[in-house]
Amino acid sequence: MGDVRKVLIVGAGIGGLGAGAALAQRGIEADIVEIRPEPNVYGVGINQPANSLRALKTLGVLDEVREVGFEFDHTRFNDHHGNLVVDVPSLLGDDDVPANTGLTRRDLHNILIGAADRAGARTRYATTVTDVADNGSAHVTLSDGTEADYDLVVAFDGINSPLRKRLFDDAYDPTYTGYGVWRVTVPRPDEVDCCALYQAPGTKAGHIPLSSELMYLLLVHAEPHHARYDKARYPGMLHERLTPFTGLIGEIRDNLSDDDDVVYSPLSEVMLPAPWFKGRVLMCGDAAHACTPHTTQGAAMALEDAVVLAEELAVDRRLAETLGAFCDRRYPRAKFVQDVSRGILNAEMQINEDNHAIALAHMREELPGQMAGVDAFLNQPA
Repeated sequence: MGDVRKVLIVGAGIGGLGAGAALAQRGIEADIVEIRPEPNVYGVGINQPANSLRALKTLGVLDEVREVGFEFDHTRFNDHHGNLVVDVPSLLGDDDVPANTGLTRRDLHNILIGAADRAGARTRYATTVTDVADNGSAHVTLSDGTEADYDLVVAFDGINSPLRKRLFDDAYDPTYTGYGVWRVTVPRPDEVDCCALYQAPGTKAGHIPLSSELMYLLLVHAEPHHARYDKARYPGMLHERLTPFTGLIGEIRDNLSDDDDVVYSPLSEVMLPAPWFKGRVLMCGDAAHACTPHTTQGAAMALEDAVVLAEELAVDRRLAETLGAFCDRRYPRAKFVQDVSRGILNAEMQINEDNHAIALAHMREELPGQMAGVDAFLNQPA
């Protein structure tokens, strides 16, 4: 066992809760602080691919995830009228974990809260870090005036991480891609049994099943930088952006109402060069490596961070060596996911009226092999 006995985790999202559970399960005293006043969840649904499910299995909650979620093992790629281009089987998963499990973010969050609580991690809301000083330990001052010493501070405080800015100034602020994603939860028709994507010139829609009753619709679309839309207008704006689509996507569009809880998120990236730490403060999850959602790997990378950190902290060596070993394991994997995800976004958004047919033919020929290569990489141990 290493010399880290007490850890402060900043952020009670997917990664922070996962880290709290993973560390506490190994006998490390884990405190979690969260700036939000209560465990609200922003967003609709989320897919957990097999590598994320392996991390969730390590945390002891795989059965809970499978019980509430919807499992699928292929992705259908269609044109914007619903005509099938290619159906690609997933090579993720094995006898222990399915290829993919979609579920609501609320369900996943509740499951991870339970895991952290059962392991003995302590979570405090409406609280965050205001100062960290290195005095042989990490001397932390919290927003409520509390001061305490920790062996390590782990920042799972998101893409706009205040701790990243504190350590690295603004050198690694999020980079906007030029696109945003719109999402809304809708009833799941019986025929929706997998992820399906629909490519139109300049925009892409899709849906992912979340349970026996629910799925979520997604739309990737070009949006102005720093756009701040009135949330009351979201349903109408999504309806307008779905104009090119017919078939099932068109039906969903036509059934949208002003009361639907549509979520909009700009797509930005962060990639902090390794090492992701200074002194006794370590960046993890979106604070270190945020990617676009095109491989559904954002939560997976954060949960892998949590599990791998617990593994590395169990090794008896100096803290700097341990954190270096953690970054050596995690950086290449996170960079691969970011590069692949951004490559998919760029390719899809470059499709226009002139090259649409050629692009679909290219997808038919190339996507199975390309996705097989990505799956093979992600099937490797984290």
